[in-house]
Amino acid sequence: MSRIKSKDTNPEFLVRQIIHRMGLRFRLHRNNLPGRPDIVLPKHKKIIFVHGCFWHKHRCKYGKVRPKTNSKYWERKLSGNVERTRKDIRALRNLGWKVLVVWECWTRDASMLESHIRRFLG
Repeated sequence: MSRIKSKDTNPEFLVRQIIHRMGLRFRLHRNNLPGRPDIVLPKHKKIIFVHGCFWHKHRCKYGKVRPKTNSKYWERKLSGNVERTRKDIRALRNLGWKVLVVWECWTRDASMLESHIRRFLG
């Protein structure tokens, strides 16, 4: 698990490229905000989280995979990730931020991903 990156992942780079092509500037991994969001657009008061489907139990085929060994540990860990993220997003919305969660599986279709981001950033 030590080799698994929590930031600067390929899906994150793809989202950054799309936003940059739109001519917008952003901040990365602001640690003074709940959940340390992946991408922060302070001028627009918008935040984008890029979540891995496995790590955040997405409803897609990649998020439904569960390890067979040490299953109790993994269930606790993944459920903890989901709960912590919910809490962080709620806190950010209470602070007045608009939040978008981009799932790793969305990055497989770049045009769909771009339309999601454009709609959110409007």
